[in-house]
Amino acid sequence: MARPEKIRLGEILLQQRLISADDLDKSLEEQKRTGRKLGRVIVDLGYVTETQISEAFARQLNIPFIDLPKFNVKAELINKLSEAQARRFRCCVLEDKGSSYLIGMVDPTDLFAYDELSRLLPKDIELAVVQEDSLLLLIERSYRRTDEISNLALELGQDLGDTAIDFAALGVAGSAEEAPVVKLLQTIFEDAVQVRASDIHIEPQEKKLQIRFRIDGVMHLQTLADLKISSALALRLKLMSGLDISEKRLPQDGRFALKIKQENVDVRISTMPTQYGESVVMRLLIQNANDFSLEKLGMPADMLERFRKLIHRPSGMVLVTGPTGSGKTTTLYAALSELNSTANKIITVEDPVEYRLPGINQVQVNDKIDLSFSRVLRSTLRQDPDVILVGEMRDQETAQIGLRAAMTGHLVLSTLHTNDAVGTPIRMMDMGVPRYMVAMSVLAVIAQRLVRLVCNQCAEAYTPDAFEQVWLQFELGDKVTQHHYVRGKGCTVCNGTGYHGRVGVYELLEMDNELIDAASHQDPHHFIKLARQRMAGKTLRKSAVDLVTNKRTTVSEAMRISNQFEE
Repeated sequence: MARPEKIRLGEILLQQRLISADDLDKSLEEQKRTGRKLGRVIVDLGYVTETQISEAFARQLNIPFIDLPKFNVKAELINKLSEAQARRFRCCVLEDKGSSYLIGMVDPTDLFAYDELSRLLPKDIELAVVQEDSLLLLIERSYRRTDEISNLALELGQDLGDTAIDFAALGVAGSAEEAPVVKLLQTIFEDAVQVRASDIHIEPQEKKLQIRFRIDGVMHLQTLADLKISSALALRLKLMSGLDISEKRLPQDGRFALKIKQENVDVRISTMPTQYGESVVMRLLIQNANDFSLEKLGMPADMLERFRKLIHRPSGMVLVTGPTGSGKTTTLYAALSELNSTANKIITVEDPVEYRLPGINQVQVNDKIDLSFSRVLRSTLRQDPDVILVGEMRDQETAQIGLRAAMTGHLVLSTLHTNDAVGTPIRMMDMGVPRYMVAMSVLAVIAQRLVRLVCNQCAEAYTPDAFEQVWLQFELGDKVTQHHYVRGKGCTVCNGTGYHGRVGVYELLEMDNELIDAASHQDPHHFIKLARQRMAGKTLRKSAVDLVTNKRTTVSEAMRISNQFEE
């Protein structure tokens, strides 16, 4: 492609009648006054949009305009340029055309950038126009900190050397901002937030330190580092969370807050002594990213309507069940947000308090000072609440106090670790709670899991393999061929996984008079049989299959989730 000529943005917009001469004069005056780029001034004054400017460039130069959010950019092409080069020249490599690269540029008339790219890349260059905001977002998503983390870990290992060192002195050094351990942790946290990791795992192994992220519920290896930096990382994290830095033989729990790229992140930390050193796991809770609302849970419309009616009842207990990490807290907080008003007194008893909810009284359980669930719950009833949230029904005493509260005019929301909705009332009875209390107090049980969604950016149709076909045949019968199935190829948006984001699958068991009578019966099998009849066609497995047929998740993901359900 020929070297582009420098052309003036104002002249292009005038020629294409997107602005008037008067608009241009005002924009030039504002540019002179503020020193900002003319394109930004024109957009800020509301004369044109960024998309219109990009399309005008493309028409003038007779090159394509590419809408980056709809373009599948491959990671190996993005990495043809470093992050610094991509930001400096405001460009990215979009496509390998064999003898040339297609380069997306915000300003394709930037002659210096064109010359530098021609020198840096081994092939000819073809240009396309891209929007600046879309390009910056792509750069944020694409350039992982893996290499930087590995280099910082290596630097820290070299600094520590093979001799003994006072890690405490390192942790509280005056120049902490410059310490490699602090740089390394900062980079790890930034990368974790960038890829939407929910947890960071720092795990000493026999010869290496393993750092992994949990993204959309699945573990991913981030990097392997020298084992000798393990103690330095653990110590700095203990200092940040106010833990005992001299105690390495016992587990410890704490928390601290960070601000990363305008995100307020609450970090829950847990340390555990292992064979090769202290393992550290951190749960990342992004405070300003959570707008808790029932509509965003992903419940089917009919179930959402039933759930809404249940939580607006004046008394009774609603239980949410599922394994750790299945979204139970999000469901309960969404319910609390719905109920939160000046007319309701809401108290929560949690361990730990994960998110701060304005207008709600949240109590943190502390077993060290005997501030247990049961003790706080007793005091809570004397605080005249309308709604009580109990983080978890851990024992018989807590369950009985919660059920009594539900029987005496309070709405009680809580969680329990069971596999499905049907088994939950029986589980409470197994804890030693009287049958009549369970039968009379429990309004409903919701069981849930989180399912990974196919990345919209790289989704493609495919034919399920033989094993998946057998599973689909069992679930759908003759309807297998009536549906189309999708999977993600892997792209920069989803970090090559083919999945981006998660949504809940649910089943809801409401207690009616017949089920209440069955729950009071001595034989639990009578209740289970009747409850299963009520749940026919409305189970967790059916919800997962619906996501497959609606082309929102893959067959393999539905199979993975379904394997967790108890038949």
